[in-house]
Amino acid sequence: MKIAPQIEALERLAALDAELLALDGVIGQEREALEKQKGQLQKLDEKIAGANASIAEMEKTRNELHAEARQMSAQMERSREKLARCRTEREVNAAQREVEELRKLYRDREVEVEKLSALVDQARAEADVTQKERDGIASQLGSTEGDVTTKLGQLEAEATGKRKTRGALIEKVQPVLFRRYETVRKRRGSAIAHTDADGTCSECHMRIPPMQFQKMMRGDDFDQCPSCARIIYHRPPELGSAESPTGGP
Repeated sequence: MKIAPQIEALERLAALDAELLALDGVIGQEREALEKQKGQLQKLDEKIAGANASIAEMEKTRNELHAEARQMSAQMERSREKLARCRTEREVNAAQREVEELRKLYRDREVEVEKLSALVDQARAEADVTQKERDGIASQLGSTEGDVTTKLGQLEAEATGKRKTRGALIEKVQPVLFRRYETVRKRRGSAIAHTDADGTCSECHMRIPPMQFQKMMRGDDFDQCPSCARIIYHRPPELGSAESPTGGP
């Protein structure tokens, strides 16, 4: 065949591109899974830090309320002593009002302290759950990250080697034909197809028009499938009927 060297180069290039596509997919999945775990760990760390900051703020407020309550308790004692020393009804009434107001304020502080204590306990319980979840992911990541990183390095080295081979194959393909190949590949995923004796495209499985097929059978040049737009050539029966390594319409 007059275009045999180009056919061989294109078929090898198509097979290599299919391998690279699959390899890049595996690399992407492995990296995405690793980054997802790291992202989850970071979010949980941020959540724990936020919870701890909130707990610290609530505890600070609770301590301030405790201090206020102690001051009010001491002030109530002084007011009771003052009440005991009162001589007139007016003084007694004033002192009693003062004691009642302080008692009410003291109770209000106690209620606020109880509410804050409940919120602190709830926040701590939630933080403990988050911490356990975080520790589980960290443990899993610690046990797998090294293996995944090693695997990624191996896969990327393999991909680099295949890309070097691809560069050597590209040099064997006519520049115009390679540009056409790349245009179709980026649109279709695979760029080359062939026909056997029945004149059917090996990729989209549509029949080539008879006149076009007769021209292709001479083997003078590549053509284009009118259905899927892939680069197509005629493969005589004596060359075998194996399908192209890449597929799909």
